[in-house]
Amino acid sequence: MSTTKAGAPVLTAGIDVGSSAVKAVVLASGEGGEKILSHAAVRIRKREISVVIDQAFETAVEMAGANELHYVASTGEGEDIPYATGHFYGMTTHARGALFLEPRARSVLDVGALHARAVAMNGRGRVLNYKMTSQCASGSGQFLANIARYLGVSQEDIGPLSAQSAAPEMVSSVCAVLAETDVINMVSRGISTPDILRGIHDSMAGRFVRLLRSLDVEGVAFFSGGLAGDVGLQAAIRDALSSEFLGKTAPVELVSHPLSVFAGALGAALWGAFRYRKLDLGGAAWTSKATA
Repeated sequence: MSTTKAGAPVLTAGIDVGSSAVKAVVLASGEGGEKILSHAAVRIRKREISVVIDQAFETAVEMAGANELHYVASTGEGEDIPYATGHFYGMTTHARGALFLEPRARSVLDVGALHARAVAMNGRGRVLNYKMTSQCASGSGQFLANIARYLGVSQEDIGPLSAQSAAPEMVSSVCAVLAETDVINMVSRGISTPDILRGIHDSMAGRFVRLLRSLDVEGVAFFSGGLAGDVGLQAAIRDALSSEFLGKTAPVELVSHPLSVFAGALGAALWGAFRYRKLDLGGAAWTSKATA
């Protein structure tokens, strides 16, 4: 395991820049293994992206109590972070972060604000194949946020409300604009909010399961990304998986984790520690202004 010359743990940070939020993780890698020291997520909310990146990074570093970092790794849309040591592709970081949080995982379902992707990987986190939805499909976090806003529901309440559904009303279109029209018609017909939300979740889940099926995955699929904490969507995907893989000897099991949203940032921090050790970089890549 990578350590400094003095034997102290190597400290790395991963910064995952998404479409709606920036996530940061600080990781310690030493002889006893890897340990997450801190994590922070900050929503962009139409602010200058560089300001949000700095806020998420500085919050995570402060929470970790770190005065210096040996490697700062970016992923997602974070190629241009000036203090980043290196950049890693999102599929690679989500696969590595998923494997750390769930060692049984052999695929990742990453659902973000603008798209969803399924990634097949091996037991070492190497990406074997992937498939992605189109940006205009009604299977993204932004689409769900728009619907929640129209229904007057907070994003935190989407999952619990969906779980209360008794008769889900399916959305017929994969186009976000047409799907939103469907929802407007449902409201005018008196369809309840829980049934609308569960219907949307079921529609999204069907597309996600088809992504996984197209990769011919088996075993555990790790749920990552901004929507991974949506319990209603989790339930819809598990139901869709049960139906889609019924009778198969190796069904797919969807697994989430309290830190699922940080999988990309975590994976970047892990790959940063690996690269630091592999290249024998030595020294610190980032030092706090207070101690510089």
